[in-house]
Amino acid sequence: MSKTYFPDWRQEIEYGTDGPKPNFLMTSEKAKVILGGLEAGQRIPEHPEAEAVYHFLEGEGWMIVDGERLRVTAGTTITMPDGTVRGVEADTRVAFLAVRIA
Repeated sequence: MSKTYFPDWRQEIEYGTDGPKPNFLMTSEKAKVILGGLEAGQRIPEHPEAEAVYHFLEGEGWMIVDGERLRVTAGTTITMPDGTVRGVEADTRVAFLAVRIA
């Protein structure tokens, strides 16, 4: 049985000096739940992706959604329809939970 209980996301996240190290907490035919972290100055380049919800757990930075720069801080939630072009830029260490819907 795979792990389903995560009492502290900080124990599940990995920050990489060479870029993001996503942790897939759950994957199925219908959805992927991803815990991601970026160090200050790192980024995820803009790319089109499936329908998704991003919730930022800590840090400050920017999420680029279809060319619009949106300020993100701990507590920010962004929802996006299928095909939305998105990216993330970290000003400080950033952690987020993303749910991609297939």
